[in-house]
Amino acid sequence: MGLFDNLRGQFLDVIEWLDSTNDTIVYRFERYNNEIKQGAKLTVRPGQVAVFVNEGHVADVFEPGMYELYTRNLPILSTLKAWPYGFNSPFKAEVYFFSTRVFTNLKWGTSNPITVRDPELGPVRLRAYGNYSIRVADPAEILKQLVSTDGLFQVDEVSDNLRNMILTGFATWLGTSKISLYDFAAHYREMGNNIRSAMQPEMQSFGLELTQLLIENISLPPEVEEALDKRTSMGILGNMQQYAQFQAANAIEHSAKNPGGGNQALDFGVGIAMGQQLTGTMQQQSPQTPPPPPPQIQWYMSRNGQQMGPFAANQLLQEGLTAQTYVWRAGQDGWKYASEVPDLALLLGSTPPPPPVGLGD
Repeated sequence: MGLFDNLRGQFLDVIEWLDSTNDTIVYRFERYNNEIKQGAKLTVRPGQVAVFVNEGHVADVFEPGMYELYTRNLPILSTLKAWPYGFNSPFKAEVYFFSTRVFTNLKWGTSNPITVRDPELGPVRLRAYGNYSIRVADPAEILKQLVSTDGLFQVDEVSDNLRNMILTGFATWLGTSKISLYDFAAHYREMGNNIRSAMQPEMQSFGLELTQLLIENISLPPEVEEALDKRTSMGILGNMQQYAQFQAANAIEHSAKNPGGGNQALDFGVGIAMGQQLTGTMQQQSPQTPPPPPPQIQWYMSRNGQQMGPFAANQLLQEGLTAQTYVWRAGQDGWKYASEVPDLALLLGSTPPPPPVGLGD
């Protein structure tokens, strides 16, 4: 097996990487003893970068294209290594292929609720989730900070750390945003862009770029959502009276669909309540007018044998009514002194008596 590997290293002169996965960031091209023949063909496809490493040093970097490799056209690698056998001998170098495509639809989310102080609701616990996208920005930095000697570096090896970084940035920004919970949905894009911008320096320290950060949802605990739903329902119904009418109508409809299977006492109570609601509603809808005033009593007086009137009760005193004045009204049995009629006696009692005559004059 060792002899076969040796022969393969001598005759295999094509260096390329065909990625059959969707999540590989870095792939190390395997060669026997890392030997590369003079004149080997290096193919770097679109969305890739090839990096040569010699004895722990990052040497040449190749952008997409096809290259014929000789030590004379590898200036950086040539300066790192003396070539005692001339330029026609094989040279050693590790070749790392980097995928520069954008890795999309990577998930993030809160494992535990985040407590924030909402300007309207007060302290609330929130959960959030979404997705993000990354790409390679600096292959040499990734190689030093994350890959090292890993021959196959994939997204899941760094996604947990990136997710924690995003959650930290999200919680920090959310705690200082002062945006009301009711307005979160209108600011999802703004939130994502602000958090992404704040995280870029830290991402660049690993040689990565956070190209996109999306917030799909920010949710409340179930009991708080239920309370908000009830509050919203009440606002839609308008007021408690309409809500009670709506509930009573639903109860009656349900009872009608299930004759004999309901609670008779409950049905009776609901019927009374509904009748009261309908009566009150009809009274509110039809404006009431006061009844006509009662007819005024017409009074007659007799003075010096002459009949005077008719007069209203409030006119009698002005016409000279006294306790000894004869008065009559409809329904009264004959003429009577005013003092003998209870209604007029009260009227006469409300006026002061005439002043005494001959005292102190």
